[in-house]
Formats: sequence, structure tokens, C-alpha cells
Amino acid sequence: MTARGDVKPAVRAEQRRGERRGQWQTAADVLAQVARQPGITRAAVAKELKLSTSSTTEVTARLRDLQLLTETPAPSQGRGRPTTVLRPHPRGPVILAMELQQADWQSAVVSLDGVLVDQQSTRHRSRRPDAVLAVLRAGVERAKAQYGDRLLAVSLAVAGTVRENRLMQATTLGWSALDLSPVVAGTGLPLLVGNDATLSGVAEARTGAAAGAGTALHLIVEVGVGGTLILDGIPASGATGAGGEYGHMPFGDRSRSCPCGARGCWDLEIDGRALARHLGESEPDDPYGYAETLFQRLDEKPVARAVDLVTAALAAGIAGLVNAYDPEVVTLGGLAIPLRAAAPTTFATAYLEGLMTFHRVSPPAVLDSTHQETGPLRGAAALGLDHITTSTALAAWSDRPSH
Repeated sequence: MTARGDVKPAVRAEQRRGERRGQWQTAADVLAQVARQPGITRAAVAKELKLSTSSTTEVTARLRDLQLLTETPAPSQGRGRPTTVLRPHPRGPVILAMELQQADWQSAVVSLDGVLVDQQSTRHRSRRPDAVLAVLRAGVERAKAQYGDRLLAVSLAVAGTVRENRLMQATTLGWSALDLSPVVAGTGLPLLVGNDATLSGVAEARTGAAAGAGTALHLIVEVGVGGTLILDGIPASGATGAGGEYGHMPFGDRSRSCPCGARGCWDLEIDGRALARHLGESEPDDPYGYAETLFQRLDEKPVARAVDLVTAALAAGIAGLVNAYDPEVVTLGGLAIPLRAAAPTTFATAYLEGLMTFHRVSPPAVLDSTHQETGPLRGAAALGLDHITTSTALAAWSDRPSH
């Protein structure tokens, strides 16, 4: 009897937890729409989520009472019921989005509509891992001091291969096997880490050139190429989170060794290093900047030929990935955009020739990124907002002492 008596309260408690999670799921869905479409109206939310007017009114009222959203009258559009615009509450939760690059780091505070505010950019004074992480932690501490308990998470985009909260390899920084948790040490905040190219793809899928596509491929060329396959707004990041290292597929010359340890990497064929090699010049210290200078010299035949070769290698590799993934759309970032613009005919020819026959009838569109400059930061913001708007997180917010 005692054993059975012990089980029943546990079952009832689990049922109550399940009911509570269910109550918050619709609220989480509403907040996701606010993040995807800043300034969305209550009527548009109801239409997107297929909610009744009464359900939408009830859930938005609850979100308003919990200081998650505010409502302001929407501009009049003639006859019909008036509606309201949903915006983040001025005392609602925020996350700190950060991006760690080769030369600098950036940050922005993000509220529930995904808008970046308090943006900052600082160049590295030292590239020693401990020094850089200490500077990032100081940035987190400043945000914590300013926003207090409203700051719920830190989301970090890194130019390197990541697995959970560890940087496995960052060729451009010369780092490997680095624990990134010191960024939030002593703050009590969770740290969410993602690859910068992957998070750029998330940004394009949520609010950029790939918005609305169920399956999208994003590629960004800087020093090498990275990217991600996006399925319904979520990156397919692999079993351990280290997926999307497209630059290390063997699309290149197998006689060449890559700094990653593999041979024949696509990386070595499509950035400033490849351009320098085709021109018979030494490898540049800044491959990205070197490539940008060459785009100003396209009237020189050797430069134009080098750009053609690199552009063809880029387009052929994209075609291979299209054959593998069958995306609805491909988005490009970084050097991929000026490369294609510099040799559009070469790109189009190599892309079509690399596609399987049935794809050539209606090839996936290849589009320039919308968030060219802020993609990783916006993607990090999306990752952080996903974390703080789950049904569990919203229930925790509602249980704060102030409520």
C-alpha cells in the first residue's frame, strides 16, 4: 500500500507539469512569431498560428501581465475590427548576443522581437585565448550590471568548429580544444555557442533571404567556406554540433594539405589563398582583404582569370551540395557575393553544369544574404531567444518573485 501511495502523487505531479507545459506552448509560439516578424499585429499572429480571436486575446493578455509583451494600436486600415501591434515589454527578458571573429568581437542586447540594440564592436588587443575570453566576460558582466535579472542568457557565435560549449578548432585564430565557459564564469548565466556560418544561415532562414523556405542551404566564404543546411528554421548541426564544415569536403586538389589536417579541401580553392596561388603570389596574411583588393583590378587579365577559376570552383561545389541536399534556395554570404558578381557567367555555367539533369529544369535560386554584415550576431540572437522562450523557460519567468 505504501509503494502504491508513493507512486500516485508522483504521477499527479508529472501530469500537472505536463499540463503547465501545454499552457505555455501557445505563448511560446506567439513569441516566436514576434521574433520572426517584429511589429506583427495580433490579428496576423492569430492568422499565422490558426488561433481563434478569443484564444489570441487570452494568451496576449497573459503575456502582457507577465511583462513579456506590450500592445499598441495598429495603424488603421479602413473598416474592420481594430487590432494591436505586439512588441517586447520594456521590462521583459533580454539576451546578450556576441560574435567572436579573427580581428574583433561584437555584441548586442536583444529583446523578444529580435531587434539588436546597444551594439558594440571592439578589436582584439591580444589574441591569447585567456585574454580574449576575459574581455568577453567583462562585456557580459557590464550587460548583467545594466539589465540585472532581465538578462537570461548569453549566445556566442564563433569563427570555428564548435561542439557544445567547446571550440574544437579555429584555424583563423590559431586556437584549438578551448573551453568557452569562462565567458560567463561567475554570472550564473547559461552560455549558448554556435558556429558563425551556421548562425548566419539561421538568420537568413528566420528573417532574411531564405525566410519561408522549408529547406535552405547557406554558405559563407571568408577564410575558407562554412555554412549550414536549415530545415524549417533549425540548423542540421550533426550529432555533436560540429556539422556544416563544407569547406573541408574533398572538392579540391588532393595533393594539397589543409590546416585542418585533411587533404584536398574545398576551402583551399575558393578564397584569397586560392587567388594568390593562381597569381603566383605568396599566401596573404589577410586572405579576405587580399581578395577584396583584387576585385578592384578585374581589368587585369591575370586577375580576371584567377577570379574566374575561383568562382568556378565555388559554383561547382554549390552544385554538388544542391545535388546532395535538394534545398529550395541557396543563400550566399561573405566573399561569395563579390566573387559571383565579378564573374556571373562563369558562376552560372559552372553551377548548371554541376547539377544533375533533373535539377537543371528548375535549379534552386542562389541569392545574396540579406543580413550580410550582421548575420552571425542575428543568428546568435535567434539561438538565445529560442532558449528563453521555451514553455519551460516561460513558466520559470512567470514564477519570478516579482510575480
